[in-house]
Amino acid sequence: MLAGEIVHVEFPSVDADRAQKFWSGLFGWSFKDSGMSDMDYRMARVNEDFGVAVFPSDDRTGYPNYYFLVADVEASIAKVRELGGKTEAKIPVPGMGWFVVCKDSEGNTFRLFQANSSAA
Repeated sequence: MLAGEIVHVEFPSVDADRAQKFWSGLFGWSFKDSGMSDMDYRMARVNEDFGVAVFPSDDRTGYPNYYFLVADVEASIAKVRELGGKTEAKIPVPGMGWFVVCKDSEGNTFRLFQANSSAA
C-alpha cells in the first residue's frame, strides 16, 4: 500500500439495513458487525487492503467518508495544517490504528488513517 491510497469508505445512512442491502446487492459485499458495543457499525472487506462500512447517522452530507492511508498521522496532521487545511484531534481505532478528520484548503472533508495495532 502506498500513502494516499483509499483504505476505507463509510456510508452514513438514514436506514443501515437498507444501505447494507443496497451495497450487498450491488457488489456482493458481506457485511458483519464491527463489534463496537456503542455503535451499529457494519463492515465489509472488499479486499485485503480495503474495507467499507454502513452505519446509521443523523450527520450525513450526502457523500461517503473517505479514509486515505498515511505512514505517520502526526506528520500528516502537521502537513495538512502547513498547506492551509484544518484537522481535528486524532482518534484511536483500538487494535487497528489512528484516524483524523481533516478539511483541505477548500473546505472538503476527508480522513487520514495510520495503521497501528497498538492504538488504544
